[in-house]
Amino acid sequence: MNNLKLNETPVRTSKSFRINNIKIEDLELPEKLEEFKNVKVSEMGSKITISSEIQKAELKYGLGDVFTNQVNEASNYKASIVVDCKTHKEVEMDFKLDKTNSNLVENIEITANENTKSTIILKYETDEDVKAYHNAVIRAKAKKNAVLNVIIVNLMNELSNNLMAIQNEFEEDSKINYCIIDFGGKNSVTNYYSNISGDGADSQLNTIYLGKNEQRFDLNYIGELYGKKSNIDIEVQGALKDNAKKNFKGTIDFKTGCKKARGNENENCMLLSDKAKSIALPMLLCSEEEVEGNHSSSAGKIGEKELFYIMSRGFELKEAMKLMVRAKFNKILEMVKNEELKKQILEEIDDRLD
Repeated sequence: MNNLKLNETPVRTSKSFRINNIKIEDLELPEKLEEFKNVKVSEMGSKITISSEIQKAELKYGLGDVFTNQVNEASNYKASIVVDCKTHKEVEMDFKLDKTNSNLVENIEITANENTKSTIILKYETDEDVKAYHNAVIRAKAKKNAVLNVIIVNLMNELSNNLMAIQNEFEEDSKINYCIIDFGGKNSVTNYYSNISGDGADSQLNTIYLGKNEQRFDLNYIGELYGKKSNIDIEVQGALKDNAKKNFKGTIDFKTGCKKARGNENENCMLLSDKAKSIALPMLLCSEEEVEGNHSSSAGKIGEKELFYIMSRGFELKEAMKLMVRAKFNKILEMVKNEELKKQILEEIDDRLD
């Protein structure tokens, strides 16, 4: 398919900004999909169950009809995850894309029942020389007083395409915390939407991205607040080197009736090369009076004074840059409680900054 447009912003801006969507040339959608078998699921127990019986994905936004329809009509991995545990439980699902499992079109639905606490980890990796294709729809619903943590780790190679649409629903006093580690893919495109309808509901989204060579990232994050005293926080920290590019689109929309709701978004990009390119579009929309909203975005090179200070302590330039990038990422990485997974992410950061 040529010049395919996807990941539209919820509100159109000037064409001159070149951020309303992303165009991907010559993106090949696989015609025939065999069952995806290369997934490893950690032991769950009786309080978290997984089945393949799943509803059709209906998305308010998403990446576009082409990709949503592919998930509904041809997905080769389906999982309905139901959480019933009152004390915290963790499940990890590791997807490995290789020569015999190079295409993954997945439909995942997570339901956290009332008063439950859980963490779901989704990790994606590829063999080094595989040109893989990943198209995912992930839907999460947190019922009353539920706390759900979702950690998504994208470590795919630079030959592959990573496409993800995420949609969340919140009941009263529920909380969904997302931690997205987005490192892989020739193109990595994410559409994230939270429908925060429950009073007192809380949506947390924390992302780090790290691009190199010719990688492109397109992040479209949308939060709509309907519930009274509801809240959303979006924190994004990234770094780009070589010719890597990133678009960030963050929209917080205060809907009528969400009195005393709050919304904050912050995106920061460290430019490690003169050719790296960062575009950001943070937006606040409002149709309610008693609300509080804040947004900020910044991009720039690593400060020469900071580099000089670290290098004066005996570090070489490359090691000093690694330390500064890891320092920016550290607050979000602390949310990954799985020490083995955190170690793998830190090693990946070092490898990509070499």
